Amino acid sequence: MSRIGNRKLTIPAGVTVTIDGNKVTVKGPKGELTNEFNKLIKIEQVDNDIVCSRDNDAIFTKSIHGTTNSLIQNMLIGVSEGYTKELEAVGVGYRFAVAGNKITVSAGYSHPVIVEIPEGLSVESKVNTELAISGIDKQKVTEFAANIRKIRKPEPYKGKGIRYKGERIRRKEGKKAAK
Repeated sequence: MSRIGNRKLTIPAGVTVTIDGNKVTVKGPKGELTNEFNKLIKIEQVDNDIVCSRDNDAIFTKSIHGTTNSLIQNMLIGVSEGYTKELEAVGVGYRFAVAGNKITVSAGYSHPVIVEIPEGLSVESKVNTELAISGIDKQKVTEFAANIRKIRKPEPYKGKGIRYKGERIRRKEGKKAAK
């Protein structure tokens, strides 16, 4: 039995939810999100709560039950509070530069890597070694942050690279320390 699928989702103040069959539209102070879910899951609004239920106990239905509930929860949080993911560049010469809708990443290559910012996301860089990505769609924010991190993943010997803020890198000893 899905515990996450059975939880009741409370609608925050200032947020309106429209359920049209399996299409859920959530409007809030930060924006609007729409998502269409599987027909096996029944989505209802009871008073100020959203309830997801399933008709049968098939394996796929059970697995999609909790996922649907979590996705709706992410939509509610996104339009009311929003999501932010922070990155930091560690290494000599590693830096970010935001200009318009493009990010220029200097990460130890012979050329700077230029990445275009997707629609619906805002990126700011207070210090040239830190980057804050924010938006209302959790998937877009985290996927874009992962793509930026993928440009130069942190390496385990010196710890250089692009990492999430607060991420702890497991360090390895070099050859000299083994002797």
